Amino acid sequence: MFKKIVNGCVNVVNRWLPDPFLFAVILTIVVFVAAMIATGLGPIAMVGAWGADSGFWSLLSFSMQMALVLVLGSAMASAKPVKKLLGKLASLAHNNFQAILITTMVATICSWLNWGFGLIAGALLAKEVAKRVPTIDYPLLIASAYSGFVIWHAGLSGSIPLALNGGYKVGEAVYTATTADTIFHPMNLIMCGIVLLVMPLVNYAMHPSKEKTVTIDPSLLVDEEEKTYEVKTPADKMEHSKILWVITLLFGFGYIVYFFVQQVQAGKNIAASLGLNIVNMIFMFLGILLHGNLRKYVDAIGEAASGAAGILLQFPFYAGIIGMMTAKGADGQSLAMIISNFFVSISTNVTFPVWTFLSAGIVNFFVPSGGGQWGVQGPIVMPAADALGVEPGRAAMAIAWGDQWTNMVQPFWALPALGVAKLSAKDIMGYLVIVLLFTGVVACLGFIAWGLWF
Repeated sequence: MFKKIVNGCVNVVNRWLPDPFLFAVILTIVVFVAAMIATGLGPIAMVGAWGADSGFWSLLSFSMQMALVLVLGSAMASAKPVKKLLGKLASLAHNNFQAILITTMVATICSWLNWGFGLIAGALLAKEVAKRVPTIDYPLLIASAYSGFVIWHAGLSGSIPLALNGGYKVGEAVYTATTADTIFHPMNLIMCGIVLLVMPLVNYAMHPSKEKTVTIDPSLLVDEEEKTYEVKTPADKMEHSKILWVITLLFGFGYIVYFFVQQVQAGKNIAASLGLNIVNMIFMFLGILLHGNLRKYVDAIGEAASGAAGILLQFPFYAGIIGMMTAKGADGQSLAMIISNFFVSISTNVTFPVWTFLSAGIVNFFVPSGGGQWGVQGPIVMPAADALGVEPGRAAMAIAWGDQWTNMVQPFWALPALGVAKLSAKDIMGYLVIVLLFTGVVACLGFIAWGLWF
């Protein structure tokens, strides 16, 4: 019965859910009409707010940062040393329990480090594990690899906490929280730790009986042949030059060390110093190091770049939505302010992050991008949180957890893992519904504890 319900939902989604870009367009139209009603501004003024530099083009820097998070993480996952490490980790699995445990935990850790890295590394690890444990249920194994993605926005590549570290402006107000108050806050780490330790057990508990297990022939899991290069011309020699590779690494890692030394000398906490730029720089030069030469890294970036197409296309529309939501009418009210006041009226300091988490989970179906969701919800949540005395870090992490939460039943980000595994969304969705329920309970209880104890 459960599987019939889940498969029915998946069929509806596959039939009626358009490309996420279409949702950006539809949401633009909805906000356009709603903002005119709320503010009394006319269509010309609203179009002006939408297309202005403070609207449509206001997220150009952020868009590039988000695209790099995905591309750099994916490129690093494709490096030969990473694949070898995944193979060694997979060799530790000798039975079904170990297969699910290792796959879930490693994928979760990788996603916490970088979401693009976690998506690809988790799927590659699952394939290696399936070669060694032929009795494992293959769809559950791939679902377990993808389930690690439920932790990404609470980790080092979380777009919302990293953006907030540099300050987030809504109207005249600027909201700031360091990564020590978001990613490295004790309650966020406790919630992540619970997911890391308990979710593998939840996943294994879903393993079907032997009669219903869907296995895969290990001989079908053939790795793609590694690309070979011919070094003939002077240009080829320069592209594969170890000297240029070493010089590039010296520049990159030299600056990274310099950055953190400067933070320490300034008396700052290293855990509070992370931002999108330094995180992306770390992953870029780790990728260059692991690929072994510049030509291989260029090719890896080229293969990973196609995954960023949605970000590049959708983010200007999300920025335009921000412009309309923050446009003020004659009475000084904006649509974002009106919605914020509503949330204030139904919430307390403790319950507000829970309501924010749940609403963020819903919004994620329509805006399946952490950065885009921050653009849409940030102007609403942050002023409301300030009015209730909720710290910016706690409010922002409620959006972040809600965004990553419903990714479990939003097939958009599962596509890279499914492509590697050669499965469809309906093959894994039933298992991920259970992951959704489990992490939802962890997050709701976690934010209540955050409000009561910290």
